[in-house]
Amino acid sequence: MRRTLIALLLLLALGAQAADAAPRITRDAQRDVMLTIYNGNLGLVKDVREARFAAGLGEVQFMDVAALIDPTTVHLRSLTDPAGLKILEQNYEYDLLTSQKLLEKYVGRTVRLYQGDGTFHDATLLSTQGPVFEIGGQIHLGYTGRLVLPALPENLVAKPTLVWLTQSRSAAPQRVEASYLTGGITWKADYVLVLDATDRKSDLTGWVTIDNKSGATYRNAALKLVAGDVNRAGDGRREGRVMEMAARAASVADATREFKSEGFFEYHLYTLDGRTTVKDQQTKQLSLMAASDVPVTKRLIYWGAQDYYRNSYGVPISNQKVGVYLELENRKEHRLGLPLPKGKIRVYKADASGSEQFVGEDWIDHTPKDERVKIKMGNAFDVVGERKQTDFRKLAAHLWEVEWEISLRNHKQEAQTVTVIEPIPGDWQVLSSTHRYEKIEAHTLRYEIPVPKDGAAKLVYRVRIRL
Repeated sequence: MRRTLIALLLLLALGAQAADAAPRITRDAQRDVMLTIYNGNLGLVKDVREARFAAGLGEVQFMDVAALIDPTTVHLRSLTDPAGLKILEQNYEYDLLTSQKLLEKYVGRTVRLYQGDGTFHDATLLSTQGPVFEIGGQIHLGYTGRLVLPALPENLVAKPTLVWLTQSRSAAPQRVEASYLTGGITWKADYVLVLDATDRKSDLTGWVTIDNKSGATYRNAALKLVAGDVNRAGDGRREGRVMEMAARAASVADATREFKSEGFFEYHLYTLDGRTTVKDQQTKQLSLMAASDVPVTKRLIYWGAQDYYRNSYGVPISNQKVGVYLELENRKEHRLGLPLPKGKIRVYKADASGSEQFVGEDWIDHTPKDERVKIKMGNAFDVVGERKQTDFRKLAAHLWEVEWEISLRNHKQEAQTVTVIEPIPGDWQVLSSTHRYEKIEAHTLRYEIPVPKDGAAKLVYRVRIRL
C-alpha cells in the first residue's frame, strides 16, 4: 500500500508539471524537411511543421531537433502568416534527461532510499561520486535498495528542444519553417574504377556516403549536397566523428535516385532526384553517377629531383622506382563531363580467371568538367629505372656542367613508354641529349622514352646550370 501511494504521488507531481509545460510541437506535426549537407561536417536543416500559437504572448516547445544544433543559427518564419509571428526569446534545452543528470540536480536535497522489505530512509545526497549520503547525522558511502526522487527537476528534457517566447496575432493553426545549422553530419564521395584488359577503357561509378551523427532523424527529406571548400568562422564546438566507409562496386541505381548537378555560387550543388530518410547514427550510401567505356591513359613516370644537380652523387638512388599513374579527362565526349566532388577512388581490374582484383587507390580533388583526373596507383614491378651521374664539373663560380645516364629496363612482354621528369634548378641549358626533350616549365624537363618488350633503353643528357 505504501509503495502504491508513493507511486501515485510521484505521478501526480509529474502530471502537474506537465500541465504547466508549454505546448509542444513534435515531429508528428512535421509536413516537410529539407536537408543540405556540406563537406565540412555541417548540415542545414529546414523543418516545416503545422503548429498553433497562442494569440499574443506565449511559450512553445519545438522538439526533436538535432542534438548538435547551433542555436545561434535558428530562424523561424511562418509560411501561413509571415508578418504575424515573431520570436521574442529563444532557449535551447540541452540538459538532457539521464540518471546522472537527475542525481546532479538533487545534490544537497532530500531523497529516499528504499530497502527490500519496503522500509525507507530519508537521506541528503551529498555527492554523486560514490554516491555519498547523510542519514541521521552519519555519512554513508553507497547504498543498497532503490533510490527514489520525489519529483522531476526543472530544466531537464528528454530530447533536444527549442523553447520560444512568441508573439502571434492569431491562434489559428499555421505552417511554420524552422531552419538551423547542425554539426555531426557529413558526406563524402567514393569512386570505383574498373579497368578493362587493355588498361585503356574503364567503368566509373560514384557513390555518396552520408554519415549522420547529428542526433536527429530526417524522414523523407529533400536532400542536397554542396561540394566545395566553404569557409567557416572558427568556434569551440566539437564536431561529430566522421566514419570511413569503403565503396563497393554495384549495379547502377534507378535513374530516379540519381543526383542532378548545378553551379551554386562558387561551389556545386547536387540535388537528389526523389526523397530519402537519413536516420540518426546511420551511414547511408546513394548512387552519385555511373559511366561506362571511359577512356583511360596509363602513364609510367620516372622522377628526378633538383638537388641531384647540386653535388657529385655518382648513383644517388639505385634502382629507383617507376611510378604508375592513371589519367582520365572529365569530358562529355568521354562519357563524363559533370563536376566530380573530391573523394577516394579505388581501382579494380579482372585477372586471368575473370575475378576482379584491387590494384590501387588515391584521393581526387574537386574536379570541374573538362579538367583532368590523375590517379597514383603505386610503383611498377616489371619496369625499373637507374640513375647515374657520369660527369660533374664546376666551370666557374655558380656555374656547373652535369651529365646524367638514366637506364630503363622493361621485363614485360609488351613495349612500354616511360615519362622521365627532371626538375632542374637555376638557369639551365641542355648541351646534348640522346633523346628529344620538352621544356614543360621553367625548371622542368620531360622525356618520353620508348622501352622495348623484355628490353632496355638508355637516356644520356648533359646540362649546364647557373645558380
